[in-house]
Amino acid sequence: MTSRGSGTAFSRRNYRLSTELEKPKVTGIVNSKLLNDYLHRIFPRTDGSQPAAAHRKLLTFQNLQEHLDRLLAEDNGVEDSRDQVVEGRLGPSVVVLDHTSGFEGLLLVDDDLLGVIGHSNFGSIRATTCVYKGKWIYEVLISSQGLMQIGWCTLNCRFNQEEGVGDTPDSYAYDGNRVRKWNVTTNNYGKSWAAGDIVSCLIDLDEGTIAFCLNGVSLGTAFDNITRGAGMAYFPAISLSFKESVAFNFGSRPLRYPVEGYRPLQDTPNADLVKAHKLLGYLKNVIHTGIDVLEGKLVEKDTSTWQLQGEPTVLITLAHIFNHFAPLMCKVYLVEDVLMNFLLSILERGGAVEAHPLIQQLLDLMWLLMEDYEVHECLKQLLMSLLRAYRFSPIIPDLGLQIHYLRLTAAVLKHEKSRKYLLNNVLFDVLRSVVFFYIKSPLRVEEAGLQELIPTTWWPNRFTKEGKEVKEESAEERLRRRAYDRGCQRLKKRIEVVEELQVQILKLLLNNKDRGGGEASRYIFLNKFRKFLQENASNRGNLTVLCPPEYMVCFLHRLISALRCYWEGHRAKNPAALSSEEAYVPPQLFYSGKVDYFDLQRLGGLLSHLKKTLKDDLASKANILIDPAELQAVTMDDLDEDEESATSTAQRPVAALAIGGALARSSWLSSPTLGRANRFLSTAAVSLMNPRRPLGTLEKLKARTQSVEQRTEEDIEGSHGNEGLLLGRPPEEPEQPITENSLLEILDGIAMMYNLSVHQQLGKMVGVSDDVNEYALALKDTEEKISRCPKRRRDIYEELVKSQKVFSEKLNHLSRRLAWINVTIYSKEKMQDIYWLLRVCIRTIEHGDRTGSLFAFMPEFYLSVAMNSYSALKNYFSPVHSMEELPGYEETLTRLAAILAKHFADSRIVGTDIRDSLMQALASYVCYPHSLRAVERIPEEQRISMMKNLLAPYEQRPWAQTNWILVRLWRGCGFGYRYTRLPHLLKTKPEDANLPSLQKPCPSTLLQRHMADLLRSDCDMAPSFLNSVLNQLNWAFSEFIGMIQEIQQAAERLERNFVDSRQLKVCATCFDLSVSLLRVLEMTVTLAPEIFLDWSRPSSELLLRRLAQLLNQVLNRVTAERNLFDRVVNLRLPGLESVDHYPILVAVTGILVQLLMDTDFQGAKRATAVLLADPCFQLRSIQYLLGHAEPSALAAGPPSAEKRHFSLHTYTDYISLEELAKVERMLSHLREESKQAAASTLPTSEEDLCPICYAHPISAVFRPCSHKSCKACINQHLMNNKDCFFCKATITGVDDFTKPASS
Repeated sequence: MTSRGSGTAFSRRNYRLSTELEKPKVTGIVNSKLLNDYLHRIFPRTDGSQPAAAHRKLLTFQNLQEHLDRLLAEDNGVEDSRDQVVEGRLGPSVVVLDHTSGFEGLLLVDDDLLGVIGHSNFGSIRATTCVYKGKWIYEVLISSQGLMQIGWCTLNCRFNQEEGVGDTPDSYAYDGNRVRKWNVTTNNYGKSWAAGDIVSCLIDLDEGTIAFCLNGVSLGTAFDNITRGAGMAYFPAISLSFKESVAFNFGSRPLRYPVEGYRPLQDTPNADLVKAHKLLGYLKNVIHTGIDVLEGKLVEKDTSTWQLQGEPTVLITLAHIFNHFAPLMCKVYLVEDVLMNFLLSILERGGAVEAHPLIQQLLDLMWLLMEDYEVHECLKQLLMSLLRAYRFSPIIPDLGLQIHYLRLTAAVLKHEKSRKYLLNNVLFDVLRSVVFFYIKSPLRVEEAGLQELIPTTWWPNRFTKEGKEVKEESAEERLRRRAYDRGCQRLKKRIEVVEELQVQILKLLLNNKDRGGGEASRYIFLNKFRKFLQENASNRGNLTVLCPPEYMVCFLHRLISALRCYWEGHRAKNPAALSSEEAYVPPQLFYSGKVDYFDLQRLGGLLSHLKKTLKDDLASKANILIDPAELQAVTMDDLDEDEESATSTAQRPVAALAIGGALARSSWLSSPTLGRANRFLSTAAVSLMNPRRPLGTLEKLKARTQSVEQRTEEDIEGSHGNEGLLLGRPPEEPEQPITENSLLEILDGIAMMYNLSVHQQLGKMVGVSDDVNEYALALKDTEEKISRCPKRRRDIYEELVKSQKVFSEKLNHLSRRLAWINVTIYSKEKMQDIYWLLRVCIRTIEHGDRTGSLFAFMPEFYLSVAMNSYSALKNYFSPVHSMEELPGYEETLTRLAAILAKHFADSRIVGTDIRDSLMQALASYVCYPHSLRAVERIPEEQRISMMKNLLAPYEQRPWAQTNWILVRLWRGCGFGYRYTRLPHLLKTKPEDANLPSLQKPCPSTLLQRHMADLLRSDCDMAPSFLNSVLNQLNWAFSEFIGMIQEIQQAAERLERNFVDSRQLKVCATCFDLSVSLLRVLEMTVTLAPEIFLDWSRPSSELLLRRLAQLLNQVLNRVTAERNLFDRVVNLRLPGLESVDHYPILVAVTGILVQLLMDTDFQGAKRATAVLLADPCFQLRSIQYLLGHAEPSALAAGPPSAEKRHFSLHTYTDYISLEELAKVERMLSHLREESKQAAASTLPTSEEDLCPICYAHPISAVFRPCSHKSCKACINQHLMNNKDCFFCKATITGVDDFTKPASS
């Protein structure tokens, strides 16, 4: 602007103010009389009087400036006292936090010196200004609800890492986390605070009192008779623990809850405020007044449809107003108090945002009549005020305050030029605009009005005290549930209004048609969104930088809604494109280099490694060439980065090293503006932190990867044969267009968001539902006790009634809070969003898998999201919504099962964590009938491949989960193996019924058949697999025995001692592993007995002898009278609940019954002979199974009444009569066979025994060294070693040895 407001010399950049070109334009200035009337109407005197006609000088644009100056000077007797000394206050007029000397501990302070984050145990900081007389107030905006003490202190107070505000004399504090007040001692006071609350701190130094308010509601006087007098002045102060955060308002902004009679510490800019309100009044007059040139008179205009239409008279008038108004609109206080309230008043009439074009016209005026730097500052402060107002508004029943601020935000962002400026410079850089998409959960349901909205509460009584599920529902409960559901629906409708506004804002940010004046909004958003993801992916350990998970959940759902809307809009114009129901991310995105995945792990390892090893595949399949020089540059850059980081670390101050370079990045925990917290305060040193490396420079480490800032619309969408993000389409990928490339990148970001923190938050919020169930059980138990309480025990009855009241009140509170959570997080619509994302990931993985080796470029998080989103749908959204209601549920389960079955042993996936996750997901999958059936529905070839991978030798990989999968496929078929919980644990407190280990048995005969076929057909697989199982069983049981020996020794010591809980856990784990390995052996013996009993197969005899040896060892250890196992089991130590006779003995019995009773005559004969030939075999171990006491024990005297012998006969609920009969027959068979064996056995001299085991006669001679042993020893030895036992010569062969007849 060359000259603003002086005469008519008005020039400004060419800017079209109206789009209604068909309306006639008025050119030229109106006549002097009409102009005079118009200007007097716009700029009336303050007293409303008009000068007499004789003395009235005609107002023209030449003398308007003088007139306006005179009007603004009138009645401006209010002095701006910012630079004056105010009685009762000492210190700078602009009040901020004292970041130079007034703090203790480690703290992060915002750039405006009003927001603070704790970064040590208990940091403290005070303000720069103190008060000693009068009544004063300041506000604290609570950003996190943790441990903080807020109040006042004197200069003499000395704080440390343990003592803060309120812990010393002459310091006073309120703590809403613990609901207490502090002044050396502590007492109950006030209410609990929550994130989003505002605490007002009031001090009356005339009366000597301190009080606090929470969201404008007084909490009462906290302290009276505080110390006053000479030298006593009080500073605002706070102490806060690690990662807690607040923001102060000392008066730089309008107080949200002013209190009559109390002054803010920082003076209000009264003179500017009066001037701004006058100018705003003049602006309103312009909007209300129209000029009818034809009639030569002034007319009233409808403000809602006001448009400038290029009228010179109006335009020049506005230029004079803005000449004074524009500088004022750069000031925070005036923007919030004057401009924001004016814009909000425009929207108060209701209706859609589009029904209020006046806001768009006003923004046009601002860009036209204000300098760029003024508009930029004004818009920044406006959005900052809106964000603060939205985040810190209390929840009311109709959510009216939140809706009000969101509507104005949407109206401002609807203006194209303003939107682009805010996107480029404010929304993700200065502000944390994700807050706009969050709906905070009320901690105090009474204040939120949920009692009126949901008058009737209800909670599910799903379980009795014993853990049995209750299915019937009384008539009263049914009525309460229906009333509760109606209340929830009312709440849902109100929240949906807020959510719709949030989606509308996101749609504005994703607009890709507004290319006027530069890049479209969507591409600006894309780059900012990618940086946002990078901050959250690269700073997982730095909580101050991470977006809080609760914000991320809401942002994810709104982004999905906006994305799908644009996706379907594109398809409507391009029918050949895919619908959003078929959406997926094509594999080109992962290796084209156009999308940066920062340092996120790929399935095949590091990106630089993949580009080296798969460069030929990229060239042949995707037509992407990797320049060898670029690969060399990547390597050198890696080295440079290491050196640079080492150098920068060495040069960094001590205080900086305590936290690391990421502190300079913006903070999420901080103030309501959520700006950059880059001042790091330490008691030892004060340093302004600098990031190690600015964001976006990591791209140069990745060959062919473009920086986020460098990308243009053409780089993303492509044009004229350039495929943009989808460069390098592999031949396996169809040519059908999917959608706009920019939407694909947003979809990719949504999946990354879910992996970063959304899933974690979904699991966390389930805790409220668990609390409801616990309190419901407690209430039910209390009511039962009341009904049983004797009438004479009035004291007990009264205590029980009190408990009943407490539980009822807590349940009423929790049920209403749960209603809010179910609507905002676990609603049916939210469930459908997560289900849609699951299907997107499944299709993405399937398309990536088809590319062969290029699948390794896919980021790991796609597999993680597929597994976790399924887990969330199954566990977190029930029982409110069932996954079975979702469309295509069965097909989705089957496709996910195919992914798990194929990729848990995929050689293209190298990360151990993701491989373990796949294995655990598959293990969980086979525990539930519906998902196990899905595994059975995958193609037969994939099922056989899966079983083949499960039967690979255990030594070469983590085997516990593999074994668990096989056990689950068998559970329900084994001997006495139909239980859900172990018999001795039935009376204990029920665990989480959703745990995979507590699911009812659901064996898969189909997969068992595949396993049997594989073991029979592959002569090498069976021995290697079974030898590994036997080795692991030997290890697990030996470890278990060793640990219980240590536990028993500790228990027998006279002095008091404690067994490490970790040791108990490891001990129980070894026992469980032993049982599960025995069950896998039982499964193998049952499905393919010939592997052990058909001695024409290689290694069969050896496997049978090894099996018999281990079974006898287990039996002897567990069944010996008064043995170690018995003593430890009887201790019933916490952590060893699963250790008992039943699970391990029935597993061993199942194997023995299968070998001796359920096989053919020849097999049973061989098994019997091997079992009896083992030197560890003891018949009494078999007798123990049926409760037959040992003869020596009977001879010692009759058993005591307390001593109970184990017997399978006592478990008739778990073991069938047919199974018991088999055990009886087996005992008889072994008793008879052992007698015959004892009678026919000839004495063997010691010379003829194997020198290795001394258990079997010598039966083998080694070539070439001619040393001898039994066949069992040499066969087992040759499995792992080819050297002779004795001379270490290499064994080339083994011959049978028969002792020659004696002479």
